[in-house]
Amino acid sequence: MRITTFNANGIRSAARKGFFDWFADHGADVLCIQETKAQDAQLQDSVFRPEGYYCYYCDAEKKGYSGTAILSRREPDRVQYGLGWEAADSEGRYLQADFGRLSVISLYMPSGSSGEVRQAFKFEFLDRFLPLLKRFRADGREYVICADWNMCHKPIDLKNWRANQKNSGFLPEERAWLDTLYDKVGYVDSFRLVNQQPEQYSWWSNRGQARARNVGWRLDYHVITPGLVPAVKAAGIYTDAFFSDHAPVTLDLDAGLMSVDTK
Repeated sequence: MRITTFNANGIRSAARKGFFDWFADHGADVLCIQETKAQDAQLQDSVFRPEGYYCYYCDAEKKGYSGTAILSRREPDRVQYGLGWEAADSEGRYLQADFGRLSVISLYMPSGSSGEVRQAFKFEFLDRFLPLLKRFRADGREYVICADWNMCHKPIDLKNWRANQKNSGFLPEERAWLDTLYDKVGYVDSFRLVNQQPEQYSWWSNRGQARARNVGWRLDYHVITPGLVPAVKAAGIYTDAFFSDHAPVTLDLDAGLMSVDTK
């Protein structure tokens, strides 16, 4: 079972850059997209609804902003749009698809890089989201949370970590939240189960030739419940072509080892 997550920074822009041509040969069973930056009515062209996939788009109220999507080969048993929290739902930041006892989530975590107001919103989002993640751990389901988390956890996850300790995305409070998520609540960063190598990044600034010099951040990853750990086969970041300032990240799960009934 192949699950890919991708911040498109505008799905129409990514399509023009060849993303869906690549995706047609990629073999993903589920694709989670963040930052679609489009309304459903603007995505009626067949390129945005590939043959063989059920497609769900969760739009922001503001045009050209935020938004999430899930494309799946199998029709979900249930699709949930939003968290029931207006401030987040009006920005289309959460979409969940349930398959048997497996839930796949496309999440676009707020960024605080534009200033104090948005950083405060990010902290509020984190405060409200953590109790939900705790409830997930107790409900008997397994979860794959595919997201642009807009945070790095460890120095290995970004190039210039020393210089960024006071910047949004690597603030002490954000790293402490991730400590809690992993060490106390019990979720797992699936990528690091199979890849402990440095300089594995999924986002690069458009300034200073950051991508050419691989001065990046690993912001996009699949967080999983521990019951899925034995099923993790591989994880990788696709960097051979540029569809966005982010790169697609893929998680491969061994369906034969998965501890949930997805059929």
